[in-house]
Amino acid sequence: MSDFTDRGAGTERGGAASQGRSSPRAYPDELAFDVTTSEGLHLHMRPIHPGDAALLVNFHSRLSIDSVYRRYFSMHPELSDVEVVHLTTVDYLDRLAFIVQDGDALVAVGRYDRIPGTTSAEVAFVVADKYQRKGIGLWLLEHLAEEAWSLGITTFVAETQADNMDMMSVFESAGYPVKSRIEDEIINVRFPIEPTPRSEELRAQRLEHERPSNQREHS
Repeated sequence: MSDFTDRGAGTERGGAASQGRSSPRAYPDELAFDVTTSEGLHLHMRPIHPGDAALLVNFHSRLSIDSVYRRYFSMHPELSDVEVVHLTTVDYLDRLAFIVQDGDALVAVGRYDRIPGTTSAEVAFVVADKYQRKGIGLWLLEHLAEEAWSLGITTFVAETQADNMDMMSVFESAGYPVKSRIEDEIINVRFPIEPTPRSEELRAQRLEHERPSNQREHS
C-alpha cells in the first residue's frame, strides 16, 4: 500500500485523542530493542528518524520487483526526495515507523499512519527479500500495535494484493480478530488492536528474545 493515499476522515469515538497537538513527540529512545531470532539472527529495531534517509533509499533499491510492487501497488524503482522526507519524518504519535537493522544494513520497515479524525491507523511493512519468513513482520506488527494502542489508536487497517499470503499470515498470526474483504484483487483488512489472550501470549514469547537497547543511533 502507498503512504500517499487520500482517504476521507471518518468519525469514531476517541478520535479526538490526536487533536490539538502542536509539536511532535521527542525521539523515543526507549522504543529501541535488540532481538535474537529463532534462527540466531541478531537484529536491532528502533524508531526511524530523518537521518535514516540514505539507509532507506539503499534499502528500497535492494528490494525485488515483487516486494516493491506489493508495497506500493506499482513499479516504483526509486523513492523521490519528497517521499524520502515523508517516510523518515514522523511525529512518533499519529505517525510512527520502526526500522530493523542487521548490523549497519536496514532490512525491514514497518509503520502506521493515523487516519485523521479517527482512532484507526493504516499499517504497512516491508521486509528485505532474504529476511522474509523469519518472523520480522510479526515482530514489527506487535510493536506497532502495542505503541499505537498506548496512544489511543484502537484499529489497524491495511490493503494488500490478493496473492500476498505472507502479509495476510502475519495479520492472522498476531492474535487479533481480523476481518477482510476482496475488491478488485485487493484485500482490505481491518482489526482491533486491543490486546487479546493470543496477542499477549505472543508478546510474552517475544520479550524472552528481546532486550531494550540504550544505544543512541540518531543524530
